[in-house]
Amino acid sequence: MNARPVDAAPYLTLKLAHALFKKAPSALSDEERLRVADVAERQCIIEMRLLGTPEAAGVILREDAIAHALAEIRARFTSDAEYHADLALNGLVHETLREAIIRDLKVEVVLEKVGSRAAPVDDTEVEIFYLMHPERFTAPETRTLRHILLTINDEMANSDRASVWTRISDIRERLLRAPERFNEQALKHSECPTAMNGGLLGELPRGKLFPEIDQVAFALAEGELSAIVESPMGFHLLRCDAIKGGSGLIPLASVRERIRQHISDGRHRTAQKAWLAALLRTR
Repeated sequence: MNARPVDAAPYLTLKLAHALFKKAPSALSDEERLRVADVAERQCIIEMRLLGTPEAAGVILREDAIAHALAEIRARFTSDAEYHADLALNGLVHETLREAIIRDLKVEVVLEKVGSRAAPVDDTEVEIFYLMHPERFTAPETRTLRHILLTINDEMANSDRASVWTRISDIRERLLRAPERFNEQALKHSECPTAMNGGLLGELPRGKLFPEIDQVAFALAEGELSAIVESPMGFHLLRCDAIKGGSGLIPLASVRERIRQHISDGRHRTAQKAWLAALLRTR
C-alpha cells in the first residue's frame, strides 16, 4: 500500500485548521497557515509510511464509523452549500473527503494495534503507583456552608459600619439562643441572593471563598456558628452544616482501575511513539 488514491494534504489541512485553531482553512492567518502546512507535511509522511506497513494490511473499517466521522465534519457547517463550498475551497469534494477519512481511521486502528502490544499492567504496579503518588488520591475536605451577609453603605440610612455591626451582632445573639432559626434569619436579613435558600452557599472545598471567610469556615465544627467575619462584601455570619472528606487517602479499591488505565494509556503512547520513530528511521 505504498501509493495513495488521493492526496491527503487537503484533508489534513482542513482537519488541522480545526484541531489547532478551531477555524476553517480560509480563515487562518498567514502565520497559522504556515503552521498548519508544516504539521500537515509531516503528517503526510508519517501516514504514507504507516499505511504501507504489515500492520495496516487487512484493516477493515465499519461503515458506521466512516459515516460518523463524516457527520462530525458536516456538523461544523450551517448548510450543505457552505459544506461543499468549503470543501471545494480546500481542493476536496465529498468523495475525496470520504477517502481521506478512511485513511485517517485506518491510521487510528493501526496505532491502536501497536499500542495494544504494550505489556499489561499488573496489580503490583498499580499499588506502587498508588503509594508513590498519595497526593493524587487524597479526598479534599468539603464543607456545606450557610451565611448571612449584611453590606456596608455609608450613604444609606442604618447601613453605616457601626449600624451594620450592631444589626449583625443582634442576629448572632438570636442564633446563639435559637440555632434552628438560621434559615429564617437568613431569609429575613441577608443581603445575598442565597437568602432565598436559607443562606446556603453549598458544599465547597477550600479556596472558593474570600480568604477571610475561607479561614473561618474551615475552622468551624459541624453545626457551629461563626463569629462575625468581615470580607470585601460586608459582615458575615457562617454556619457549617456538614463536613466531608479530608480523612486521608481514598481507598485503593476505589481507584485501582483508574490507576491501571492511566498506566496502560501511558504505555500505549510510548509503544506507539517508539514504533513510529523506528518506522521513520528505516524508510
